[in-house]
Amino acid sequence: MTIARVTEISATSDKGFEDAIRQGLARANDTLRNVKSAWVKEQTVDCDGGRISSYRVNMMVTFVLDD
Repeated sequence: MTIARVTEISATSDKGFEDAIRQGLARANDTLRNVKSAWVKEQTVDCDGGRISSYRVNMMVTFVLDD
């Protein structure tokens, strides 16, 4: 039987949403074993002077627990 766990993480990038997703998954993979998927739950931007200063994603990351 396979058991998985889901954890929520946030990642930020000054380049774009896709870069924030890549960075978040890379960091999750460094910390967690057996990362299998991610669901992008929310996307937001920070603004400074009417311009986008950073992109943020909140993701639900699924990883399989060791036996």
